Amino acid sequence: MAVSDWQSFIEQTDGRMADLRGGIPAVTKGFHELARAAIQPGVLDSKTKELIALAIGIAARCDGCLAYHTKAAAKYGATREEVMETIGVAVYMGGGPSMIYGAEALAAFDAFTAKS
Repeated sequence: MAVSDWQSFIEQTDGRMADLRGGIPAVTKGFHELARAAIQPGVLDSKTKELIALAIGIAARCDGCLAYHTKAAAKYGATREEVMETIGVAVYMGGGPSMIYGAEALAAFDAFTAKS
């Protein structure tokens, strides 16, 4: 699926996730805590961890992962060049499909870092 408005995509997905949280609150709370703990800075900083998550999202062909992890990578100060190198690693690991999703990831990053 090609997303044309990444911010709207996140808003729509947030709404769907709210419905899911209502149905399986313990699972979603556990997942939230896992995500928070995984991204906390340690030996690797949060930006690096978000770029790793982005590469995995590209290789796994996950639109939601592209949206959330490009937005988070931008929040933690990732540059377009860092995202490009992350895409390169994802393509190395995931082949042609990762090339397509890498282009989508770059579009998402550009959308979240565009100057208004």
